[in-house]
Amino acid sequence: MKFASGILLLCSTLAVAQEKPIILRAGTLLDGKGGVRHNVSIVVQNGKIEKIETTGGAGYDLRNLTVLPGLIDTHVHIAWHFGPDGRYQPRDDSQVTALGYALENAYVTLMAGFTTVQSVGSPIDGPARDAINRGVLPGPRILTALRPLSNPQLTPDQIHEYVRKVAADGADLIKIFASKSMRDGGGRTLSRDQIEAACSEAKAHGLRTLVHVYDAETIRDVSEAGCTTVEHGTLISDQVLQLLAARGTYFDPTIGLVTENYLANRSRYQGIGNYNEAGFASMEKNLPVGLAMFKRALATRNLKIVYGTDAVAGAHGRNIEGLVYRVQEGGQDPGAAIVSATSLAAESMSLGDKIGAIAPGMEADMIAVEGDPLKDITSLRRVAFVMKGGSIYKGAPAGEKSR
Repeated sequence: MKFASGILLLCSTLAVAQEKPIILRAGTLLDGKGGVRHNVSIVVQNGKIEKIETTGGAGYDLRNLTVLPGLIDTHVHIAWHFGPDGRYQPRDDSQVTALGYALENAYVTLMAGFTTVQSVGSPIDGPARDAINRGVLPGPRILTALRPLSNPQLTPDQIHEYVRKVAADGADLIKIFASKSMRDGGGRTLSRDQIEAACSEAKAHGLRTLVHVYDAETIRDVSEAGCTTVEHGTLISDQVLQLLAARGTYFDPTIGLVTENYLANRSRYQGIGNYNEAGFASMEKNLPVGLAMFKRALATRNLKIVYGTDAVAGAHGRNIEGLVYRVQEGGQDPGAAIVSATSLAAESMSLGDKIGAIAPGMEADMIAVEGDPLKDITSLRRVAFVMKGGSIYKGAPAGEKSR
């Protein structure tokens, strides 16, 4: 009897492991690396893409949509929210409340087609990441820095210790503030020695570094210190853009959403910290500066420009607006823009072998949109289908399978 029970248990286990394949029938497929295919079927099993074939057959009918990899936002603040009074709420009295808001933001982000985000500003990001990873609550895959390094008074030795502690607490990467906010002028806050201490210690723990920085000289130090990604870079020079390209440092300009969101929600932020008259005036002044910087970045050969928005309260679920802006106002090629938010973004997070592309062996993170984003980038606003890790979270209910 024990032997028979063991056989039944083994069969049950195999049945779970060998779940029925999910087939997506795509009229147009953008593979995330610049390739385009038509009239294919994508076979998904056990959360991964098993194969892509030209044969038909029953499956989810996405033939009138464009299928592409789940989008990636490399810079969000998933915990930032407006409180019950409609105003920005930097701190919550309850951790339960903080987690609730973070999970709400995560849900609307996933429904907007972003299946992976990198959240770099709050300890509550960790519990949000873990809750979603348990597979019960819907949300994007979250990578988090937990607590950013922002104290310019720390010595290099203290910075080494700080990074070791954040790594031990389960951070996926290290966020570093090397400059003030542009609302305060964007001036340098960390020395080269401090930057080198942070990035070298992170590398020793197998972690990437994402650096908030604006001016050319500090950006040069960041890149030469071996840090992974430069964020913002509003005041960068052409020479330093070329340095980033030569060294393979990723660059995320964060234009097109965060500042516009602050200005649109001015009354909700006004009077909190440096969200004051001078701060808002600085943001308005630097809108054209940021756009001009982005155009110079596009003209820099071999520069790895990834997609991140710095999404804060009021911007979650609207993450695509920065990409639309990059194409419509910045002049970026739509195909290159999509690559920046899929395979290149994944590469910058050391996940290029897992997400960001539609190919056999990759995680089954896919979305489908109404229209052709290569012709009309605003098509990415019209997300009709979302799959993450082989689970469907939006669109194509079972009753609408094609036959």
